[in-house]
Amino acid sequence: MPAWTDQLRFAFQPVVNLATGSVAALEPLARHEDGDVDVLTCARRAPDLDAEVAALAVRAAAEQETLLPLHVNVCAGTVAQRPELMPLGKAVRDVGRRPGEITLDLVGPFTEVPERELRAAVAGLRDEGYRICADGVGDGDLPLRLLGELAPDLVKLDRSLCVRLERDAGRQAAVAAMRQLCERVGGLLAIEGVETERQYAAVREAGVQLAQGHLFAPPSRRATAEVYLPVPQPSPAGGRPAPYRPPSGPPVAQFLQPAALLPMSASADAVRNHLTGSPEVSGVLLVDADGVPVRAIHRDRFLLSLSGRYGHALYADRPALRLADRPRTVGVDATAWQVLDVIADGERARTGDDVAVVDERGRCIGVVHLADILRALAESRVEEAARLNPLTRLPGSDAVNGEVDRRIAEGREFALSWLDVDGFKQVNDGAGFAAGDELIRAVGRTLAEVAAAEPASRVGHIGGDDFLVLAESDGLEPFAAALLDVAWAAGTMPVTLSLATVVCPPGSVTGHGAAAAALAPLKKAAKELPGASWVVGRPGAERTEVRRGADARVPAPAEAADRAGAGSGAETGSGARP
Repeated sequence: MPAWTDQLRFAFQPVVNLATGSVAALEPLARHEDGDVDVLTCARRAPDLDAEVAALAVRAAAEQETLLPLHVNVCAGTVAQRPELMPLGKAVRDVGRRPGEITLDLVGPFTEVPERELRAAVAGLRDEGYRICADGVGDGDLPLRLLGELAPDLVKLDRSLCVRLERDAGRQAAVAAMRQLCERVGGLLAIEGVETERQYAAVREAGVQLAQGHLFAPPSRRATAEVYLPVPQPSPAGGRPAPYRPPSGPPVAQFLQPAALLPMSASADAVRNHLTGSPEVSGVLLVDADGVPVRAIHRDRFLLSLSGRYGHALYADRPALRLADRPRTVGVDATAWQVLDVIADGERARTGDDVAVVDERGRCIGVVHLADILRALAESRVEEAARLNPLTRLPGSDAVNGEVDRRIAEGREFALSWLDVDGFKQVNDGAGFAAGDELIRAVGRTLAEVAAAEPASRVGHIGGDDFLVLAESDGLEPFAAALLDVAWAAGTMPVTLSLATVVCPPGSVTGHGAAAAALAPLKKAAKELPGASWVVGRPGAERTEVRRGADARVPAPAEAADRAGAGSGAETGSGARP
């Protein structure tokens, strides 16, 4: 009698990278010949069967002769019993795959799974090189707390969140929350069940990076890298602004393409066969036993060397290393701009070469193409330009607020400042709107010049005469010197500026809204001082420090009593920092 697993068949569904339009991976989906048998339900009941099905998925993909990475489903309970996964590891080795080419899609239930064992097992699998995906998020029992602790490389949203996503504010909010979680833990966001072009537009607008669904390609018994990709249409949600992208550019993980990997002992003939058999491959990486790139081979230069006179005779049976270059690599947490820096610093002849993306251990997890990076940066520049203030060409508050939230998430101390012109209405009334506009432009230019010399700073123009400055807590003095210690005028009318700063240690505020709320009373205090002024404080603290402006201030009631007893004078701008 044939074994139960002998009646399994696999269909393959592409996982599409929405930034590049290419297939990022394939997901083998197990189906039983008896249509009434639910393979996933059976696997949940028996960890050894679950691991065997996962191993069979890897072997079935090998029969398809695909080089694409794989997303392999495995139950969280099976992963927690890590020894049960031995058949999967053996299958990966037997077919010549590397763990870095396999993403383990963890599926529920999670409720009865021992969390300590699951976390330990996930950490061990990561050490081996496997990537981890939390699958079915949004319609299962995976606690958000555990999701954050696992910090998966990929969060895959359940298809139920894709239904009516283009018009359901609740689903949009849920997807946005998951996108923020992914950004903070360094993962990517994927979604299943994209069936219509309106859903496709909605998931792109929501910031989803990978997607599956019948719109692109249905599951098929034959693995394919050909998918349908609609032409992007205007947002169905009414033209909401695109989500904020920090000035450093989009993350490189967003543009990952599968890498063609061969052992560094591969002969030139083996590489040639690989390239001629896969015309879509632009290059090959030669890696060591751990998957660390040792040399890079560019398709055109390599094939040109072999096609020359005596080229095949000279090189065919010899190591391909002879025709390879040093690989260009970036970390998985790099940005598109950093990739461009790597390309710009290299040899001109290698400008079009792929850049390998490596994990924290130097193992290759994919490559990025120059064309994809340039397209993404061009789009980000267009989006950024649309958000610039037309008068000063500075970004608005969204840019600074997004960076504030990023620093809060990273646990960094920062200083947020609010700058404005004293009595600006009187400036416009007395000197005219043209003189007022020129003054605002001059202040904006000064802010931009100082910020250019302070890499950790960000500046923004809220509107009117209001500006925001974000900097390190010890990096504000250059701004104060350039803005407060010089004479300003609108036409012939002298004017002064006021600066208010809130210094936020780690954990003192929960978001940019809380930081702005802490800044508001400091701005009021600065405006009450005559002339150019600068007031500094901390969230929740009554004490403030006057660094520019009047030499004395009115102390808080508790301070007044303390100072009366101590016989001290009023605090001045030269006093202790907050």
